Amino acid sequence: MKILFFAFIIILQFHFTVSAQYNPGAKQIALSNSDVALSNDVFSVFNNPAGLSQINWREIGVYYSPAPFGISEMANGYMAYLEPTSFGAFALGGMTYGFELFSESKLKLGYSYNYQNKFFGGLAFNYHTYSIQNYGNQGVFYLDLGGLTYITNDLRLGFVVHNINRASLANVDDQIPTVINLGASYDLLNMLSINFAVEKDIRYNPSIQFGVDYEIIEYLSLRTGFSNQPSRYSAGVGINFSIFSLDYAFFSHHDLGLTHQAGIIISFGKDMSRTKMIKKYLGLN
Repeated sequence: MKILFFAFIIILQFHFTVSAQYNPGAKQIALSNSDVALSNDVFSVFNNPAGLSQINWREIGVYYSPAPFGISEMANGYMAYLEPTSFGAFALGGMTYGFELFSESKLKLGYSYNYQNKFFGGLAFNYHTYSIQNYGNQGVFYLDLGGLTYITNDLRLGFVVHNINRASLANVDDQIPTVINLGASYDLLNMLSINFAVEKDIRYNPSIQFGVDYEIIEYLSLRTGFSNQPSRYSAGVGINFSIFSLDYAFFSHHDLGLTHQAGIIISFGKDMSRTKMIKKYLGLN
């Protein structure tokens, strides 16, 4: 039983270290997850829930990675739904990961409040379950807390703390990461955003993250980014047409090579670029 338990811990460590499973979204991965102060789509429920109330239209998102680094046992998928209301934005998300011997699932409920179109606060409730074949299931509850503010019309600061209550399984500390992320995002032009973040898992050295999102033409976005701890280079493309945003990303891991992800977001009621629509809603034009 001890051998199984330690194998379980190793799987968890590997999972969170190389897969960025707590930070989904093909756009986000293309930016090397430097988007804590951008957080402007439905996947913000996983990344920084404070950003949800920047959006005043309904969205559905699906993200999938079938075989990260060629390992089908690490297949993972996410879904998220955003519903804006007059008293804040609500989002529901779900995740599945793994294979028949070891698997995880997560249910997430997020809420964000917009104060005077300048300050945004968010909270996400997570119920995360783990299953090992022939040994049953175990679940854990934890919270994420985030904030975002506009310093100017084009400059945002943001933060998020994942697993703020430091929940754990089997009385072993920190096998579910507590991660703090601080960052800034600047719109150099309406079509170009520059993103910078520092991510700190309380067990490891901080990671510097940088990403650029460039809407080169009306329907096409090019993205790239890099981070250290571990060293990672990422890039991707977004195709935006009507209510659909199709996103593709890849990133490199210094030991495992390249891996690929894809996602789609359907936005109901968005009739211009995401950046322009948000600034129009917030009165920042």
